[in-house]
Amino acid sequence: MRQRDWIILSGNSNHPLAEKISEKLGKTLAKADVKRFSDGEVFVEIGENVRGKDAYVIQSTCPPVNDNLMELLVLIDALKRASAKEISAIIPYFGYARQDRKVGPRTPISAKLVADLITAAGATRVVAMDLHAGQIQGFFNIPSDNIFALPVILNYLRRELVSQGENTVIVSPDAGGVERARAYGKRLQASVAMIDKRRTGPNVAKAMNIVGDVKGKVAIIMDDMIDTAGTLTEAAHAVLENGATDVIAVATHGIFSGPAIERISQSPIRQVIITDTLPLSPGASNCPKIIQLSVADIIAEAIHRIHNYDSLSSLFI
Repeated sequence: MRQRDWIILSGNSNHPLAEKISEKLGKTLAKADVKRFSDGEVFVEIGENVRGKDAYVIQSTCPPVNDNLMELLVLIDALKRASAKEISAIIPYFGYARQDRKVGPRTPISAKLVADLITAAGATRVVAMDLHAGQIQGFFNIPSDNIFALPVILNYLRRELVSQGENTVIVSPDAGGVERARAYGKRLQASVAMIDKRRTGPNVAKAMNIVGDVKGKVAIIMDDMIDTAGTLTEAAHAVLENGATDVIAVATHGIFSGPAIERISQSPIRQVIITDTLPLSPGASNCPKIIQLSVADIIAEAIHRIHNYDSLSSLFI
């Protein structure tokens, strides 16, 4: 590390991940009291001197999204007013990312609004993991990095599947995820398929045709997030109906809201592999199909490289 001092702080959204990251970096999380007044207002008090230091704030804007987003903004503001030199918002899961464009008349682009809020609060850099849409990086008027869980997930898939000689196909559940599926397919030397789906409403999707060959293969359905698991379970049934022998689901962000756990439990999916960008709910923790991998190593290395002005892209070649 270069000589200028630096600290790591965390909000309440995903404290276990922040602890793992700080441990990997050989640091102790800085003292920060993040609490609520009786009316729900967020209050932050940083318990040590941060003047002239580089600060890295780890906070996923996961459910409850608005509460955790507000914690992030107040933490950044507190650091700015305490004269921190650089303030990097490390956001393993970036909420509102699905609202990255106008989907109809008189609708917002909320991802841009959140980017503006983070910038206005005083962040000087943003690091997010597996953004739902890469163009969200352009919503920020400060340096922004989109890092990937790919190395962690690849290591697991190679160890558990490819080493067993399973004939696999990487399946994108929609057209928007084909690039992601190709990236994994190339590294796993697996073929790629895509599901042509039609969405009939928010969090409601209907799988249609499959583009590509899944017959006689283990289908690995690859997405960036699993929310209500409607898309995922539709995709699982679609690939099995088209001849796949088994189904495994992989996603970076396991949100698991609403009926997600019930749907996954009743589905033909063998495993659901996600990372710890969000903490698991009790229901998800108790689901035997869900396997959680840690991205602490990748985020810790990203922080290390940012602090030393080293390349991030070489992490994912």
